[in-house]
Amino acid sequence: MEKLSDDLLIESYVKARELKLSSDFIKLIQKEIERRSLNEKVSLIRM
Repeated sequence: MEKLSDDLLIESYVKARELKLSSDFIKLIQKEIERRSLNEKVSLIRM
């Protein structure tokens, strides 16, 4: 996951939620978003 750009990580998170993928997978993405301190950027996009 570290190889994904910030934008691609956020896009993956949004798409995973839209497709209602595994909650474990979504949590994994959320953890990486938090690690990169991208929470604020994601909150602007959130549905």
